[in-house]
Amino acid sequence: MTRADVDKICAALPEATPTGPGELDSWKVGGKMFACMAGGDAGGSEDGVSVKCPDVETAAMLIDAGAARKARYFHRSWVRLPYETTDAEEADHRIRVSYDIIRASLPAATRRDLEA
Repeated sequence: MTRADVDKICAALPEATPTGPGELDSWKVGGKMFACMAGGDAGGSEDGVSVKCPDVETAAMLIDAGAARKARYFHRSWVRLPYETTDAEEADHRIRVSYDIIRASLPAATRRDLEA
């Protein structure tokens, strides 16, 4: 998987918008982040994409299985998917799960605005 793969997956999601370039580049829906990568100003640490999991247990399982790493500076329900070891199909699944979680957590009015 590459950064270009992540951007392609995220761009295909309804109402997803990119932020950056900057210290952190991210993709958001309704103003809330669902995918985050280190940007060009972050010292070159572009090793993967951080995504939200349904719960802490899922994140721990992915980390224990070696499919993800701990996402530094994020809540324990977020994981880091390394570019070099994550295939595009797995990345697509994890990014879509993160997107769905974040979109579902938006206020009802925001969700209605996105659907309009």
